Amino acid sequence: MSDGVRTGRLPWPAPDDLGHEARRVYDAIVAGPRTAHDGPTALVDIDGRLLGPFNAMVQASPAVGDALQRLGAGIRYGSALSGRVRELAVLTVAAERRSEFEWWAHAGPAAAAGLTDDMLEAIARQDAGFFEYDDALVHGAVRELLLDRDLSQNTFEQLEDLLGTRAVVDLVILVGYYDLLALTLRTFRVPLPD
Repeated sequence: MSDGVRTGRLPWPAPDDLGHEARRVYDAIVAGPRTAHDGPTALVDIDGRLLGPFNAMVQASPAVGDALQRLGAGIRYGSALSGRVRELAVLTVAAERRSEFEWWAHAGPAAAAGLTDDMLEAIARQDAGFFEYDDALVHGAVRELLLDRDLSQNTFEQLEDLLGTRAVVDLVILVGYYDLLALTLRTFRVPLPD
């Protein structure tokens, strides 16, 4: 499956070195909404090898890798969350889990969604006191989910009032997904792109 090239702990195959099933997962990743929104440079190196967590997705069982990439695309491009809430949540997960790749991949989209440099610095410092009400609630809820693995009734009700039920469900799923990506990135020692 590989020409001997590795990234972190995993083989790092070029597209032509992938088996049929893995190639279907690869094609779904590079031809999906990520490329339409972010361009191919966010996903692959100059030889077409997948960057970040996407390489692990083609190394996994095809049904698992494909389900994971589809979940990620749904969260990022089809959820009820605004771009600002989504990126605030993703960067909060990245900061809490010390996931350099997640931070690298989402700092630009976060700025495009309206998060300022001061906000990004506050997220990185895990400074919950920096934020205004709506952002403070989202930031605090994400940290609560990560640290307590639950939301208090008070936090849940405030989030539901702010975002609506569907967006709260999407937020909880987003936190779980990006927490899984952080674990994947750390376990397989996925480096930042050159």
